[in-house]
Amino acid sequence: MATTDVIEETSPEPEAEFTSLEAGLDALESAAEARKPWWRRVFVAKILPPVVAVVVLLLIWDLLVLAQIKPAYVLPGPADVWDAITSNWGTYQLTQAIWNSVSRGVLGFAISVVVGTVIGMSIARNPWLRAAIQPILSGLQSLPSVAWVPIGIMWFGVTSGTIYTVVLLGAIPSVAIGLIDGIDQIPPIYTRVGRNLGARGLNAARYVLFPAVLPGYVSGLKQGWAFSWRSLMAAELIAVSPHLGPGVGQAMAEAGDQNDMSTAFGVLIIILIIGIGINALFFSPIERRLLRSRGLARA
Repeated sequence: MATTDVIEETSPEPEAEFTSLEAGLDALESAAEARKPWWRRVFVAKILPPVVAVVVLLLIWDLLVLAQIKPAYVLPGPADVWDAITSNWGTYQLTQAIWNSVSRGVLGFAISVVVGTVIGMSIARNPWLRAAIQPILSGLQSLPSVAWVPIGIMWFGVTSGTIYTVVLLGAIPSVAIGLIDGIDQIPPIYTRVGRNLGARGLNAARYVLFPAVLPGYVSGLKQGWAFSWRSLMAAELIAVSPHLGPGVGQAMAEAGDQNDMSTAFGVLIIILIIGIGINALFFSPIERRLLRSRGLARA
């Protein structure tokens, strides 16, 4: 009997065994990751996949051109698009157009973040306001941004006011709804614990609600930027005026008016590159840091 007691006392607890096993697996995984050369961790994992994807898309595009499914003036090849963009870069003032469009998009998005955040925080915890306003936000989110362009022109003329109106009405609902959805996903125990610790009012929003809502909020911001950029392009395509200065959407409209399909394809690629670049340089690092801080991604 005594021997049994000694064995029971000296045998490790199941929790300790599990913790030790988990620590060992983490150590093995970290060691394996550290043994990988830098070019394999960075180049193979981060750079090579998108490069391969672009090359495959270009090959498919070239094959479609060679198959002559459309005339060359309707479906130009990658080489024709490159030649058109390089030769017409100054003609369409693309450097200034890119700067104007990006600055408009960033400014409109920043205003949308402020307004959408205030709206989302105001109605998320107020049942009456939520029942009244959230359906309107959902309707505005599903409304095509181009539908606001004629109304904006009638309100403000072909001016910057029209462009920013379209951008704001396209992005604010996404930011607000993303914040509301994030608040809905907060476990109720968080607010109860915060209340017991004395976090109320602005302190509760700062130390409890906002940290817990960050994943949904960041997703709403990404979607808000996408709507902001799309809305901006729709506004610049229609609201064309020399008083506004060059814009990427305006360059696309001018290429279409001149039946310059090669330049139109090139401007379309520029729009795509800007959208991908903003996501890669701004939103992706925020998401990675957020996931790492919550233990959901490898450091």
